[in-house]
Amino acid sequence: MTGGPDGIDPLSDPPSDRPSGPPSGPPSGPPSGPPSGPPRQGPHRRIRSMAAKATWRRLAGALGARINTMSYLPKWLILASVIGVIAGAGAVVFFEALRISTHLFLGLLAGYHVPTPAGEGNSAGSAHFARAWAIPLVVVLGALASGFLVFTWAPEAEGHGTDAAIDAVHHSPRGIRLRAVAVKIVASALTIGSGGSGGREGPTAQISAGFGSLLARALDLSPEDGRIAVSVGIGSGIGAIFSAPLGGAVLAADIVYRDDFEFEALLPGVFASIIAYAVFGAVFGYQPLFAIPGGYHFHQPIQLVWFAVIGLLAGGLGLLYSKSFYGIVRLSHSLPFSKKLRPALGGLLVGLMALGLPEVLGTGYGWVQKGLGAEMLHTPLLIILALPLARILATGLSIGTGGSGGVFGPGMVIGAFTGLAVWRVLEPFAPGVGHNPAPFVIVGMMAVFGGISRAPIAVMLMVAQMTGSIALLGPAMIAVAIAWFIVGRADDSIYRSQLRTRADSVASRLRFGLPLLSTLSVASVVNDPTVLLHDHTTASEALQVLREAGVPGAPVIDAHGTYLGTVDADALALVADHHPDSAIREVVDATTTTVAVDTTLDVGMEALTQAGGRWVTVTSRNRRVVGILAVGDLVRGYRRSLDVNVSRISQVTAHAVAVEERVGPHSKLIGHPIRSAGLPAGCVVITVQHDNELLFAEGTTTIAEGDVVSALTSPQSVDTLRQLLRGTRTDGGIDR
Repeated sequence: MTGGPDGIDPLSDPPSDRPSGPPSGPPSGPPSGPPSGPPRQGPHRRIRSMAAKATWRRLAGALGARINTMSYLPKWLILASVIGVIAGAGAVVFFEALRISTHLFLGLLAGYHVPTPAGEGNSAGSAHFARAWAIPLVVVLGALASGFLVFTWAPEAEGHGTDAAIDAVHHSPRGIRLRAVAVKIVASALTIGSGGSGGREGPTAQISAGFGSLLARALDLSPEDGRIAVSVGIGSGIGAIFSAPLGGAVLAADIVYRDDFEFEALLPGVFASIIAYAVFGAVFGYQPLFAIPGGYHFHQPIQLVWFAVIGLLAGGLGLLYSKSFYGIVRLSHSLPFSKKLRPALGGLLVGLMALGLPEVLGTGYGWVQKGLGAEMLHTPLLIILALPLARILATGLSIGTGGSGGVFGPGMVIGAFTGLAVWRVLEPFAPGVGHNPAPFVIVGMMAVFGGISRAPIAVMLMVAQMTGSIALLGPAMIAVAIAWFIVGRADDSIYRSQLRTRADSVASRLRFGLPLLSTLSVASVVNDPTVLLHDHTTASEALQVLREAGVPGAPVIDAHGTYLGTVDADALALVADHHPDSAIREVVDATTTTVAVDTTLDVGMEALTQAGGRWVTVTSRNRRVVGILAVGDLVRGYRRSLDVNVSRISQVTAHAVAVEERVGPHSKLIGHPIRSAGLPAGCVVITVQHDNELLFAEGTTTIAEGDVVSALTSPQSVDTLRQLLRGTRTDGGIDR
């Protein structure tokens, strides 16, 4: 738990573990004031600012206390509705910013107008470049501006924002900085608007996910509710910008895992996505993004064979997309010059590519619309075959070098070009192909990104809504399934922050491995805080108190006793060196995870893992500090419970039982690693508690006397496992 100048109150940015500006050294002159705030802010203005922040904190605390006591449905109806409004408004802001940037860079400076899809005017765009020499220069200019903005102010805005938001869901739901959101909007508009190959879903996902993160810290939501809020933000933002609310709702639950589904996010995702769509549509209309000339009706079963061919190609191209993208990322990181300049190099290469293939510029949605109709029938076949590969390379160069934009949109454009290429090759001779390329283009969109995103259901629904082609969902399933299978066998994804399943999250592993946690309350193990600081305490005084108490940090309260956040001794030391008389309210980290006193210890353990595994503040529902929960407290409380509940057995499923047993002094397992301990077939050891250390079990983990082993086994093997763990005495009895 670290504090920093960015963490001022629940409505402020969390601190970042990356530099947000040029490195700073010792001041060249005497300190001129506190480390944050405008340098010439007068005392009266400063007092008014602090009073306003205190008022906001009290209001947020009161509102959070009320919301956290609500049942699931009313709580998420409120939270999801608010997230939906912000997601829709954020999509409007970014869409308009991108439109202005595209008009400025490509329209005015380069004299080139990109084609647009049917839902955005259906413009045919420029037939040729008026100033071809300006295209590479314009792409470089936008990439250069984006690079300086990102790597000066918010390095976490680099690349595609959706992956960063997924990472926040799993590891830091409260940690998305509002600064990063603002930088992402501008940087992505510069990158894509100047011609870089990127999608507009990344910025919108980060806007709404950032607001979900803000709600989590402002309202002091539980770790689980914080994860859901950020997940819902991702789905509703993407659903709004693509006018696909059902797809966005499912995406909120589908995109955070490779092979699983976050069911708890589905219903809130529905609320948020439909509201976001309503807000966005109120400004730009409710029509689908793409239009299919003449519609589509499935009546040729032979087409399933050709869709299967698309699936095979889509799986391979999806893998190529992912591996080449991250290959360019690694190559970019090894370049021997400033990060700020690397996007410009990528932009230069994309600009040069565009001179021969203008389809690589911008989002590419207008070219997808052309592919759905008959406007690309006379494009040379060689160019059609090259377009998927060109778009893959252009996206890697634009975003993988440090530019800002999404990879979702380019993935669908790559799929559309893939489907078009298959149609162009098969149309002259293959039976059942037909004279309409639209179904092949749409199935390609679904298959390529549905496979490599590991979110096939959500992507299918989104593309169906974007094109108004519900009739294609059934036939497309064969292509999507094949692509998903190919990518799954390769164990890859374009989103590297996805976990495989819910069981791979720390929270789930702890629930399976420590079944007693859910039976114990936080109140039963909480301790009084060693130090409780007031926000008016100076940095030097607070640092001295922490050092004398020998604690790494402490919670901070205001004059009304309301919890504000925490301060960290290391952060205080930096402030105290230069501004010893600064009040610690200036360096309070409001984003640190808390846990409610009336929750169970499995929630407390999850809060501890999100907070870095040291300690968390325990609060009441009205944001009063009740105490501190540290790992040692949790382990001691758990061991006390084990003394009462040792040999606890609980039914997990019809075929699996959770067993928790202490290793007796006569156990034959002592000294053996788990893989060679001779455990019953099908037995899976989850955790081993050795003294006060909790270990996630591996094959090499050695079992010692007194360890508490948590395992899953079949009902038939329960007695055998218990006897092995307890051990047999020399008199033939079983240790108990």
